[in-house]
Amino acid sequence: MASSTSWKRDFASGLIVLLPLLVTVYVILYLYSILASAAVIPAIDSELLAALGLPSGTSSVELARVFTTLIIFILIVFSIGYLMRTAFGDIVERAIDDAMNHVPGLRVVYNASKMAVETAVGGTDELQAPVKLEVWDGMRMTAFKTGQTTDDGREVLFLPTAPNITTGYVVEVEPSRYEEIDERVEEALTRILSAGFGDTERSTATPIPVADEDDLADD
Repeated sequence: MASSTSWKRDFASGLIVLLPLLVTVYVILYLYSILASAAVIPAIDSELLAALGLPSGTSSVELARVFTTLIIFILIVFSIGYLMRTAFGDIVERAIDDAMNHVPGLRVVYNASKMAVETAVGGTDELQAPVKLEVWDGMRMTAFKTGQTTDDGREVLFLPTAPNITTGYVVEVEPSRYEEIDERVEEALTRILSAGFGDTERSTATPIPVADEDDLADD
């Protein structure tokens, strides 16, 4: 009995530590493979690296492509961001929005993606504040403010599903229907992504019940 309890304890403890690491590593490797095979930088090959006096192995080529792709992406983002600060950039943005909104189907994806990015990087508490929404008597769900209101004064909230936060519901509710909470966005997202089991604070994590082997032996 004691050895069985110890085995379950060790397995559960190891799984809690190892599984999140494996998922994180998998996502990083997946993104790395996409960047390494990017067709936008075919000029970076083993011959070019050898000519520059750098290691020319396959892994070196992949690393160089990933690094170059990231640098190019960052430069493009900063360049477009600087352009958007000008009057010409504002005209270009409106033209792109108008063009995308005339494409059936695709405009939904475009507008949803744009709103998601604006919410994520906006940096305002109003757009990112998590709240508790009472959907039924005594039942509350985690939602997020969007910063939008309807003509009749209702707040527009995003109510994500768990554990997939890319889907959910956009709801219009009276301000009295939800409760402001003293919680960071990271904490709320962690709870949703983990289906209620995760916590950003290690000290508040759910402890694993462990029976002392000496007590079991005495029993």
